[in-house]
Amino acid sequence: MTYAEFFSEIKTAFMGTDVSDIKEHLAYQFNITGEGEGAFYVEVKDGQLFIEPYEYYDRDVLFTCSAKTLRNMASGKLDPVLAFTIQKLKVEGDFDKALRFKEVIDRNKA
Repeated sequence: MTYAEFFSEIKTAFMGTDVSDIKEHLAYQFNITGEGEGAFYVEVKDGQLFIEPYEYYDRDVLFTCSAKTLRNMASGKLDPVLAFTIQKLKVEGDFDKALRFKEVIDRNKA
């Protein structure tokens, strides 16, 4: 799987996520390792969700993981906190905001 294919899969999976009542600005960069390697960002701003294939230098949190790990978190098969605990997810930055990403994932599944 190429980076473009993986990014398209993730963006499509999260397109309908309702974050309209999240007023806090959240900016996450994902560095994907291995298959589909690349970087993209997820931003919650003014109650809208943006996912773009760029690095985000003013990010709150940097997540590093494999495409498989992110896919499993996005589908609800792997809790992000567990992924961090078992070292499948590396987190740098604001841990309070990092924990808010679980809320975005949970809203995606709703």
